[in-house]
Amino acid sequence: MGSGAIRRRLALGLAMLTVSGLLAVAAPADAHAADHCAGRKVRTLPFSTGSVAVYKRGGYVCAVTLAKKPGTKRKMSVSVRARGGRPVVDEGKFKHHAGPVTVYAGRRCVWVKGSVAKGSVSSGWILC
Repeated sequence: MGSGAIRRRLALGLAMLTVSGLLAVAAPADAHAADHCAGRKVRTLPFSTGSVAVYKRGGYVCAVTLAKKPGTKRKMSVSVRARGGRPVVDEGKFKHHAGPVTVYAGRRCVWVKGSVAKGSVSSGWILC
């Protein structure tokens, strides 16, 4: 491999690192949910202190609770329950997000809940 090819590969690698760094800085808070859940975003459930992002892929439903003002450890939770099944829950004190939690729903409805501090949301049966 010639020195020109090496320089081109190094330049390409540096360009990719620069672009990924700029995207990470410019990304909105909701984009961080995509880092945790696979699939396409099908719903956002907003509430006073945060939001729950819901994703779906191949019969699986994934949810993440995101704090509106991240940085301070607060009580957070996220829960997903497929109709006829038990809820999958992640709760505790977190700085940024609770979850992700994933359940196999197939074509069944799901019930999603999330909370940050005193704010919360409950979806009712969705994605039927």
